[in-house]
Amino acid sequence: WMMADEKHEQIGFHKGALTTLAKEREALLQLVGTCEQLMQMHLKGLKDLGIDLQAEAQKAAPASKKKLEEALK
Repeated sequence: WMMADEKHEQIGFHKGALTTLAKEREALLQLVGTCEQLMQMHLKGLKDLGIDLQAEAQKAAPASKKKLEEALK
């Protein structure tokens, strides 16, 4: 009897933990989505002002890659 009760208790513990973690993951994904929307809004605002951060990042990427390649030699 004791073994069966203990097993059921452990099963309940793990199921409860998974339920809690699933809800936490859902909340985290919602937060990430909100953050992404805000970032896109600010990127658009900068682009409307003539600053294209994506283009600047693409220009900087080759230089960073060269520095990395040289550091690895």
